[in-house]
Amino acid sequence: MSDTTTARRYGYARVSTSRQTLAQQIDALRAAGVDEEHIYRDVISGTKTDRPGLAELRRHLRPGDTLVIVALDRLGRTLSGILRTLEELTEQGVSLVSLREGFDMTTPAGRAAAGMFAVMAQLERDLIVERSQAARDALKARGGSVGRKRALTEDQARQARALKDRGETARAICETLGISRATLYRYLAESTPATT
Repeated sequence: MSDTTTARRYGYARVSTSRQTLAQQIDALRAAGVDEEHIYRDVISGTKTDRPGLAELRRHLRPGDTLVIVALDRLGRTLSGILRTLEELTEQGVSLVSLREGFDMTTPAGRAAAGMFAVMAQLERDLIVERSQAARDALKARGGSVGRKRALTEDQARQARALKDRGETARAICETLGISRATLYRYLAESTPATT
């Protein structure tokens, strides 16, 4: 059981660009009982997984603490990302309060909702795996191949080999065919017969 006498209330505020302001979120977090010194901030897109402010906050969180946010989308842009963070906080023994949604894991109803979110996260992961497998099976049934598509057509591949054999530079070949050097080098490596 966590020691509630040392439990703290932390806040996290995030905006996507420097043109936006954190002031409104910080005011809301302070009104919800979070001391300003315990509010961590990020100015970064929710699609980015590397959020320094959130990472620093998570280093301070201890079992029994509460993390307050203005809205669930402050934790991430996608449902799976938000649910993953929620699962990690739950495993750590940290409660989450989201002001806009009225979500409060410090209450029995909030803890029950967190359990439902965990089930949804697992369902989403299972569905992604199932859809990916179904797509691979359908492609194979139509005679397609699974994996990266070839970057060069057969005509381009023949032209690349002919230009290389004539002594053209890699740069010239790439400009002629509109491909990257990496694509050219990969093709040449794959098409060069192995020597014994």
